[in-house]
Amino acid sequence: QRREAPAERAPSLPPPGRHHPKNQPSPPPPQGPYRSLPVLAATGPGLQEAAMRDPPPAPSPPPPREAETPQEPKRPEEEEAHAADAAAVAVAGKYWAHRHSLFSLYDRGVRMDAEGWYSATPEAIAAAQAARAAPAGLVLDAFAGVGGNSIQGCYVVAVEIDPRKVELARHNARIYGVEDMIEFVVGDFFLLAPYLKADLVFLSPPWGGPSYNQTPVYTLDMLKPKDGHAVFQAAQKIAPNIIMFLPRNVDISQVEELSWLSSPPLDFESEESYVQHRFKGITAYFGDVAR
Repeated sequence: QRREAPAERAPSLPPPGRHHPKNQPSPPPPQGPYRSLPVLAATGPGLQEAAMRDPPPAPSPPPPREAETPQEPKRPEEEEAHAADAAAVAVAGKYWAHRHSLFSLYDRGVRMDAEGWYSATPEAIAAAQAARAAPAGLVLDAFAGVGGNSIQGCYVVAVEIDPRKVELARHNARIYGVEDMIEFVVGDFFLLAPYLKADLVFLSPPWGGPSYNQTPVYTLDMLKPKDGHAVFQAAQKIAPNIIMFLPRNVDISQVEELSWLSSPPLDFESEESYVQHRFKGITAYFGDVAR
């Protein structure tokens, strides 16, 4: 009888959960973002379930940026003060070489605004004008500005319409040690004049800026804020003695005519005022201060 060949047996497979034989290399781990999956699968179903229960924490979002605190807008007076300071710095460059002729104590902290650099009476001239005042007499400085005339050691009522200029003048008076001899008044000279009395009035009204010297002959109607006749008549209500500081190219005949506004006419004297041999202006004296 023919024997049938035994059926070939299928090769046996290793039971589940066993590793490959040592002589068979392990399959390489897959590349890409799922590299950790085979590791979890090889560690058993328990860790797979734990991994599914506790997924890795998501990255925390960046902390919110702190809101920037909006800057408060500057008040109008602060903006005005800042603009005034900037203007003063710009003008100071032109007149910087003359700072000590304006204020000999400038380096101790004298302060000026832009207008003060070209309108303050030089200190030597202001001292000569103040020397005409009677001892212990009261002087009214009608357009005080930054205090060039007010700080010359007389008892002074300093009137100035610009509050910022008054602050500067007070500061400068403190540097010169005469703050207690000056009464500062913020106001319009023309409105206050009927209510003021003094022994001497000093007048140095604005000349109209540095361009005044471009005019061949400076007339009194070019003074600011009113013409010279109106300024002089307001001063006559306060005192019989008046000193005016005017541009060097002023029409001197017009200035002399001011003395005729009184009856009888006031004594009159004009003087050329110099600083270091430079002609700076005309000082006119009316009344008892004229020589």
